[in-house]
Amino acid sequence: MHIRTSFPHETAHEDLRIPLPDGTLLHARAWRPLTDEPVPALLEYLPGRLSDATAPRDRQRHPWYAGHGYVSVRVDARGHGNSEGVPADGHSVTEYSDGAEVVTWLAAQPWCDGKVGMFGVSRGGFDSLRTAALAPEPLKAVVTVCSTDDRYDNDGHYMGGSVLAAGMHTRAVGHLSSVCLPPDPLYAGKAWREQWLGRLESVESFLPTWLERQIRDEHWRRAGVREDYGAIRAAVLAVGGWHDPHRDTVLRLVEHLPPDRVRGLIGPWSHQYPDRGLPPGPAIGFLQETLRWWDHWLKGADSGAMAEPLLRAYVSDSHPPATRYETLPGRWVGEPSWPSPHVTTVRYALRGAPLPVRSPQHTGVDAGRFLPLGEEADLPPDQREEDARSACFDFEVGEETWILGRPGVRLRLTCEVPRGQVIARMCDVAPDGASTLVTRGVLNLSARQGPERAVPWTPGSTEEVAFELQGIGHAFPAGHRIRLAVSSAYWPWIWPQPGSAAGFTLDPAGSFLELPVRGRESGGAVRFEEPEQAEPLGVNSPGTLDEPRPQRLVVRDVAKGEWRLEADPCRDGTRMYPDGLETTEEALETYTISESDPLSARTRCDWSIRLHRPETAWDTTVRTRSEITCDAAEFVTSEEAVCTEGGEVVFHRTWETRIPRTSG
Repeated sequence: MHIRTSFPHETAHEDLRIPLPDGTLLHARAWRPLTDEPVPALLEYLPGRLSDATAPRDRQRHPWYAGHGYVSVRVDARGHGNSEGVPADGHSVTEYSDGAEVVTWLAAQPWCDGKVGMFGVSRGGFDSLRTAALAPEPLKAVVTVCSTDDRYDNDGHYMGGSVLAAGMHTRAVGHLSSVCLPPDPLYAGKAWREQWLGRLESVESFLPTWLERQIRDEHWRRAGVREDYGAIRAAVLAVGGWHDPHRDTVLRLVEHLPPDRVRGLIGPWSHQYPDRGLPPGPAIGFLQETLRWWDHWLKGADSGAMAEPLLRAYVSDSHPPATRYETLPGRWVGEPSWPSPHVTTVRYALRGAPLPVRSPQHTGVDAGRFLPLGEEADLPPDQREEDARSACFDFEVGEETWILGRPGVRLRLTCEVPRGQVIARMCDVAPDGASTLVTRGVLNLSARQGPERAVPWTPGSTEEVAFELQGIGHAFPAGHRIRLAVSSAYWPWIWPQPGSAAGFTLDPAGSFLELPVRGRESGGAVRFEEPEQAEPLGVNSPGTLDEPRPQRLVVRDVAKGEWRLEADPCRDGTRMYPDGLETTEEALETYTISESDPLSARTRCDWSIRLHRPETAWDTTVRTRSEITCDAAEFVTSEEAVCTEGGEVVFHRTWETRIPRTSG
């Protein structure tokens, strides 16, 4: 990583208050080049907290853009951080219409030339896309990283029509904790407490809203951009990583947006900006790459951004299973269009007699983290134990085979119960038997006719079902085997259906795996600069004498036949900021299930965040707890939020909700 200290422009930064039409003031931080000429503005807008949570990341890129002649602005959404107002529902159009208003305000400032670009990672990337779908006139270009186009099936709520236990629950508790956090008096002033209490009075749990909508209904269609890609008028650079659950968004955007205003980039990365150097790498000069994008669309410069292939993708070489890779070997390839003329669908027929698939309910404990962030225990370990709990079909690799895109399966199933799910994993099996997960896919059998409806299976009937696995770029070497592993359970990723312990019978006759096989080439045409960033913020994370908690711990109670997975989603512990703020964050996720009973599934998530300024004795803590259990007819959610100031409770609320299991 190169830390750049010299730029074409000197810069300065200041905090601003951006007014919305209803009078609400949003907290913003702007880095500006010291020039008398108006320049384009870049906006990163999301519900994060620019004064603490995202401050280290913001410091890496906003001053860098300013040094290259852009006003780069970071804005907190209403009701978050030090912005006024109350938080909007995570799927509310208010957040995006506010974003459009911010774009318009920036364009009207004397230091802006009227052109605006918008960028972000994860929620910020989605807010960029969703705001672009409102088509504010000044917004000319977008860079969206590790984001989604479909809030239902590609955003941690559902997968193949099935409830994502780990993804949905962690996301909901994280959001609840975030909206309960107070403004910081250093930036919000004396009104911070009044603002905080006003927010807290409006706080509601996100979880019931997400869990009660188990099909892709109008709520989900309205929340995303997949229903109408044509609404996006800005040019879009879509970026993802093969180890990020949202990577299929990139493939869909380059397929459906006009090729003269879209480019796609997918690397081997996790859920991060590609310049940060977090595993797996290699990292790239992403800021330089986005600068070419901005220069083309906002300054009219001949940067070569649109001369790049429509899609640049990383095809990883085969690698042994591990939960973390510093760097994955492979090569970059360029596709002139998508679907690509370099990719051919090859069908692999399954062989053998019909066989029952009745996976133990703990199948999936080696699935890895749903949202990898570059941590030690993020990725799936050796899949041999998972394979043993599945029906496996192996195909010998005679010569090196590259795949790029979304594999698919068509399976002929007989099911004796009205509900269930089928999970397909594709693994790279080495000669020594080591099994590396390449990609996977899920289908809720009730969603086999589409996610918009729930159609129970007629018990005892036989049907063919088809679904896609998540996109991937991978090279299978000669002498290895391509393994398709099919299971009827995948906990804690997938919440098990009532009666799903019965599994199904899989008939290989008429069943097959379809691979997007790409022609081999050197890939030498795609090149990137080395990563560089601006000077870091200087946040310290002091060590402690406490023994660190395992990031992922699997516990088996042999007598009870019960399995428990404990996961620690926190990465930073205590952080000390240059402005005197200290934050401490702790969390623990617990997923428990009996290996023979799908109705025994239960999840719990505990979260604690402390914000503390020792010099002023300001000390606040937010603690949240959430549990989900189920029976055959209902999900039961139980949640609690407790907020304290100086040790005194200022807010305490509990929620308990029973939600019919209509499809999930």
